[in-house]
Amino acid sequence: MKTRLLLLTLLLAAANAGAQFCPLGETHRKIVICRPDATMDECRTMALKIGCSIHRLLPLIHAVVVEVPNTRMSALKSLPRVSSIAEDKKVHWLQTLPQEFSASGFSDTVAGMRALQNSAAAAASAPPAVDPRVPWGVARVGAPDEWSRSQGDGAAVGVIDTGIDATHSDLQGQVVGGVNIVDPAHPNNWADDEGHGTHVSGTIAANGQGLLGVAPKAKLYAIKVLDAQGNGDYSSVIAGIQWAMDHNIKIVNMSLGADEGSDALHLAVQAALKAGVTIIAASGNTGGAVGYPGAYPEVIAVGASDSANHVAGFSSRGPQVSFIAPGVNIRSAKMGGGYVEMSGTSMATPHIAGLAALAWSLGAHDPQSLRAALTRAARPLDGLTPDLEGSGLVLAGNLGPSATAGQAVLASLQ
Repeated sequence: MKTRLLLLTLLLAAANAGAQFCPLGETHRKIVICRPDATMDECRTMALKIGCSIHRLLPLIHAVVVEVPNTRMSALKSLPRVSSIAEDKKVHWLQTLPQEFSASGFSDTVAGMRALQNSAAAAASAPPAVDPRVPWGVARVGAPDEWSRSQGDGAAVGVIDTGIDATHSDLQGQVVGGVNIVDPAHPNNWADDEGHGTHVSGTIAANGQGLLGVAPKAKLYAIKVLDAQGNGDYSSVIAGIQWAMDHNIKIVNMSLGADEGSDALHLAVQAALKAGVTIIAASGNTGGAVGYPGAYPEVIAVGASDSANHVAGFSSRGPQVSFIAPGVNIRSAKMGGGYVEMSGTSMATPHIAGLAALAWSLGAHDPQSLRAALTRAARPLDGLTPDLEGSGLVLAGNLGPSATAGQAVLASLQ
């Protein structure tokens, strides 16, 4: 018995080598952001002087994520060469994003239920596409008219979300890699277990088996930062952005949002832009202020429109909105096979990500060029203000040197 106890003690000591014993009681997970004059090893060592275990390293923002007992919180602030400390909150990133559009309405928010009533008639009257594989939103942004010039060839889009069902017939061959940030022990298990990321991916790059995305020849990377309930902490999202950077992915779709910002998340977004990554994010579905990371000026935030070119009632609004895109009753890939209609700025965002992939294949290879191409291709919708639509609806035919196709689509909307 003594031998077994001694062995257990040694194992526990080895597992916690370099870390303090974590006393009984509540702990909080903190993102400790160190100054540039401290190495990552020094940052880690400093954090362990106060915390009891390291959860994650975030070299992108020169930070470590550490579990800190309540009794040591005051000591954390006195660490040398620490520039700031942020709480690593766990957030339900899809809470305000309607999941499935149905006759019963949105279950998440009262604002969403009002939006359903206001948008249902317009959505039901969406014009049929010439090709039944083309959803109305893909047709509305004029993607089919651009496919003779560009289908997203050579572009890679990172989908920071719940994962992707790469076995779906319309996504087979489209997903070329990925990572599971939520479960570091199984990083290669990035399969979708919620459905949101699969739906988003279909709008970006479905291959045409039964559905065509905006950029059907673009390649996708599944960056799973949310669990099966749509939950994830700030550090997971930051780690997802870092993974995209490390794998030279220059277009990132983030159909997610939080009500609160974070210094750590903003630093990650700024670092991504500096490294040449364009982040496209949902504006949010509260009908109020734009959520995060969409509210950061470095991010392209997307609002949602219906098939009558009205802003969706749930679409968040404000000066941070960059563009508007179809986001009501969007048909796309369903996890496990088949198709489903969903609504939200989550569904609008991948239209813009797909358009960015088209612009990439036409030569816009940096964030400034991509944003400029999208802005040049955007046209205001009648009756909408910039707080609702930003620069307007982006039309694929206007992305390149010739705007003829885009003007034709615009004329059909009047």
